[in-house]
Amino acid sequence: QPDVILMDLRMPGLDGVGAIQAIKAQRPSANILVLTTYDSDADIVRAVEAGATGYLLKDTPREELFRAVRAASRGESVLAPAVAARLMTRMRAPAEEALSAREIEVLQLVSTGNSNREIGKALHISTATVKTHLIHIFDKLGVNDRTSAVTAALERGIISLE
Repeated sequence: QPDVILMDLRMPGLDGVGAIQAIKAQRPSANILVLTTYDSDADIVRAVEAGATGYLLKDTPREELFRAVRAASRGESVLAPAVAARLMTRMRAPAEEALSAREIEVLQLVSTGNSNREIGKALHISTATVKTHLIHIFDKLGVNDRTSAVTAALERGIISLE
């Protein structure tokens, strides 16, 4: 029974978020500290929603990492300053501008070149529903097309190309 589990988000097989969910299902009191290079809003939110105790970037100075591990072992939430700033910015965004989890999924699939039909198939929704999601995404991001939506989402850290 470890005091703290250090978890990366990108691993072969099961991704970090899936691993966090599996660990928390077996041991809800587990303290899991994400240590990764990925700092997009989508990655941060997914990890925290899955049950991560904290989220640090791999460029965190050693002493700060040690403090974070000790804090996580006490069950305290730990966020890298850059991560905390991103979350604060996201939380301060007007609700109508924040993309839903489904809209982020659609946009991530758009970013990899999928057609509306392919996106619908992957998410088990109709092509019309994909188009509706895209209209909402365009409106929330203040853009008029798929390319601009992906560009805006990448710039804002909403999605990543990895």
